[in-house]
This record gives sequence, C-alpha cells and structure tokens, in this order.
Amino acid sequence: MSRQAPTLEDVAREAGVSRATVSRVVNGIRNVDPEIQEVVRRAIERTGYAPNRAARSLVTRRAETVALVVSGAGDITEAGQDTFATRVFADPFFGRVVGGIVGFLRPRSMHPVLMFSESAEAREEVLTYLRQGRADGALVVSTHSDDPLPALLADARLPAVLFARPSRPVPLSYVDLAHRDGGRLAAEHLLARGCRRPATVCGPLDVAASQERLAGFRDTLARHGHPHVPVAEGEFTLDSGLAAMSGLLTRQPGLDGVFAANDLMAQGACQAVQQHGLRVPEDVAVVGFDDSSVAVTCHPRLTTIRQPVEEMAAEMARLLDEHIHGVRTEATSVVFDPELVVRESA
Repeated sequence: MSRQAPTLEDVAREAGVSRATVSRVVNGIRNVDPEIQEVVRRAIERTGYAPNRAARSLVTRRAETVALVVSGAGDITEAGQDTFATRVFADPFFGRVVGGIVGFLRPRSMHPVLMFSESAEAREEVLTYLRQGRADGALVVSTHSDDPLPALLADARLPAVLFARPSRPVPLSYVDLAHRDGGRLAAEHLLARGCRRPATVCGPLDVAASQERLAGFRDTLARHGHPHVPVAEGEFTLDSGLAAMSGLLTRQPGLDGVFAANDLMAQGACQAVQQHGLRVPEDVAVVGFDDSSVAVTCHPRLTTIRQPVEEMAAEMARLLDEHIHGVRTEATSVVFDPELVVRESA
C-alpha cells in the first residue's frame, strides 16, 4: 500500500503553526516572521512535503518560470531558423549565460524556458506567451543592435531584463560590460609586449559591443602614436576569425599583434598565424575576449579579456526577480568591469 503524500496539515502539525502560516511560507508571501519561516522550512524538509505547483500558481498568480529569449533582428526565413539556433549553441558564451541564470533561479524553484525570437512571427509568440502568464517575465539576449523585441516588451509593459545595453533607449533594466575598457586593456597589453604593428579582428559592426571594443582599442593605440589600426570584421565564429586574420596577414605582412573581439575568433586567428608559418606569440601576439572555455583549450592558451558572463547573467535574473515581485519598479542598469587574463598567446 502506497504512503500518502505529506500535506500542508502535516507540515503545520510538525511546525506547530497554523495551516495558513504554512501556506504563506510556501507561496512566498513576505509578511511572515523570518524565524517562523525557518521553522516551517525545517518542517517541510522533515515531512518531505512537496508543494503542488499548479495550486501554488493559482494562489501566487505566477508561473514560476521565466522566458530566456535569444533574439535576432529582421525577419529570418524558415530555412535560416535552424542556422540561427545552431550558431547560438555553438558559442560557449551562451552556455555561460544559461549557467548563470540557472544558478540563480534553481534555489528559488524557478525555471527558464528557452525561446528564440529571430523573426516577426517568433517575436509575437514571445509576447503572447508572456501576456498569457505562461512565464513571469523575460531575460533577453539580443544578437543585433536593431532588434525590435526590447521596445515591444517595454511597450507591452511586460517584465523583462536585457543582457547588454539596448542601442535605442527603452525603459528596461539591463546588465552590460564596460566593453570600451576591455578594448583599452587589450591595446595596453599588446603595447607593453612591444608590439609595433597591431591590428584587430572586430566583431560584427552592427553589434554595439563590437563597436565599443573596437573604439576602446583604437582610441588607446591613437594615444600611443598609432593613428591607423588595420581592421578585419568577423562574425564571432572560429571560421570568420581564421578568414579575417588570414586577410590581415596577407595585407599587413609585418603584423606583430592582434586583438580579436571574442575567443572563438582569437582561436581562428591563432590557426591563421600558424598556417602562415608564423608563431604565436613570438611572431604575432594574440589577445581574445570573454575568457570562455575556448581560452584554455586553444593552443597556445589565450591571453584574453575576461567578461564575467555567469555573474552578469545571475544579476540579470536577480533584477528580473525584483521586477516580478514588485521590489523594483523603475528600470536600472548594472555595468561590470572587464579584466585582463594573461596566458601564453600574448
């Protein structure tokens, strides 16, 4: 004969409090004395009580899920949707974002639902999903500066937090990195190594972060007497980094240092240098950006600019939690500082 699942009444008897008090603790209602909350939580552990999520949602009017939206721009055709998703999953940056978000949400019994918003139809699906209350809010990672989704979310007054400052002002909270400072750190390190003919493989120039990293690199070099910096644009992929670096080495045969705007492109740059019969870092020093897993699997290991992606993603989830619960009513921004991590490539 199966044992009956513990009930709220069982927890109340174990804790020595009323059923109503247990219900308030389980449903996250904040007017319960902290000491009583702790007594109830211990009673829940001892009894093995598991809240009925459907019933709890009826009380709290919350889904206890958030939409993690990876958003593009324009209208990608059906044929291009698989390519969009494949590129997202191939980039270790996204895995770090997920790790930071899950690390914050899991202890709070909240869960992310992955959604893609790469077309007008997909954006409407996201808005409908949120309007119907199937998720309590959205965490948005945009891949292009002209992404219309942030403005749509703001106009609909839906709780949302962005990873990266939007290109056009919208009243939504966001987390970001001081990307221009990251470009400055890369330039200063290459100059300190004695590089005299530095260049850069920048990211897509329709992405604000790419523009900022490039500007920081160029401005710092200009302050040190380098008025012209050769630039090749990549797509944040290994292959694009390889192709861009190969072009730079062909056009600039005396090149002795390069800043690549993410680690995947830096790995491609290292491969291009080696394919041209040169050595990293003896002939060409290479600096990446992100400090992703690629940085330590690349040969040689990458000197890079660390972006604390996991911490940034956790902060994004924390801000959304505050908006959902009404703790924060106004939009805010949190900007993190980059850090130089020196390894063998430069």
